[in-house]
Amino acid sequence: MTLALPARAKLNLDLEVIGRHSDGFHELRTTFQAIELHDLLEVEPASKTSLTASGFDVNAIENSVLLAHRALEQAVKHTLSARFHLHKRIPPGSGMGGASSDAATALRALKRMFALDVDLAAIALVLGSDVPFFLTGGRARAEGRGERLAPVRSEPAWFALAWPRIELSTADVYRAWDDVKGEGPNQLQRAAEHFEPRLKSFAASLGPGWQMTGSGSAFFKRTKTEEEGRQTIAKLDCWTDVTRAVARWA
Repeated sequence: MTLALPARAKLNLDLEVIGRHSDGFHELRTTFQAIELHDLLEVEPASKTSLTASGFDVNAIENSVLLAHRALEQAVKHTLSARFHLHKRIPPGSGMGGASSDAATALRALKRMFALDVDLAAIALVLGSDVPFFLTGGRARAEGRGERLAPVRSEPAWFALAWPRIELSTADVYRAWDDVKGEGPNQLQRAAEHFEPRLKSFAASLGPGWQMTGSGSAFFKRTKTEEEGRQTIAKLDCWTDVTRAVARWA
């Protein structure tokens, strides 16, 4: 049996950083929105666990899929040998949650494949603050480190996406926020531009109406239709896509 599941990306429709705790983590308030753009994870039983990949480059040793696999094995206390193939469509280091979504999708696939009676939420949280969101998707208000979720009714929406092919580290951006703080609909944008000055000129080149997602470096713009989205990205010289909001899948 082979399972093939989409690992969908997300946008942060807003993002407010409340402050930094003594443990080094930052508290935030944000609205997550799952979108149609996705990686594709294929999983099948095997005698030995392995991972192959295509599309965007991935770390095949410390990939989030394998980290999720190990965490689930530890939780259920037995071996879950599986062969994974990950086709990466979500740009890495873009703030669209690709690695977290891959991890959550691996948990969901393994639970189904091995008929496991296990609560995935606690395991997901260990893997990353936004991994729990990707167990269910849709739209949600998130607080804390992003793990305290309150589902919000999804609404139809189209988004144009633009990524400057600059990979940003979430940890680096949050460290920059400690120095420069932030304002606006995404309070991490100033920090991201401080850490990576090229991002500021990229944002300016996009024109009005664009907003950074997460800790960067991708930007999105709401559009009324798919066609309007296509027109919005037509003249941009970077990675682009047009996608739409996706409702909860669990």
